[in-house]
Amino acid sequence: MSLIPSIFGNRSVFDPFSSDVWAPLGSSSNEVSTFASAQVDWKETREAHVFKADLPGLKKEEVKVEVEDGRVLQISGERSVEKEDKNDKWHRVERGRGKFVRRFRLPENAKIDQVKASMENGVLTVTVPKVEEKKPEVKSIQITG
Repeated sequence: MSLIPSIFGNRSVFDPFSSDVWAPLGSSSNEVSTFASAQVDWKETREAHVFKADLPGLKKEEVKVEVEDGRVLQISGERSVEKEDKNDKWHRVERGRGKFVRRFRLPENAKIDQVKASMENGVLTVTVPKVEEKKPEVKSIQITG
């Protein structure tokens, strides 16, 4: 996976290493939610693909993890706007809010029927087990002579 942005423009949702498919939903303006820029790590171990998303302030009930179209992992949710008192005077609003969706194309070796997700301290962890690689059977041949 390249850490350098492609000179050929945006990468497709079908790119298994794509991590820039954030899309705010239902936005009434052209502003991109700062929450939409949250980061997701994707690592591959011998046993699984592991995704970790920083979602501070969200409860597990406010986040959805789905596999759609066969091999696309989708993480979505919404951070609601806090109730405002008309007497409050805001000096700065930096925390992102709004709906978000993030999609990753899973590789062929993913066991999509065994995906597990957990959330602890604002970090969502999604584990996608991998199909065991068949190791070629090796048979030793005795040398005579």
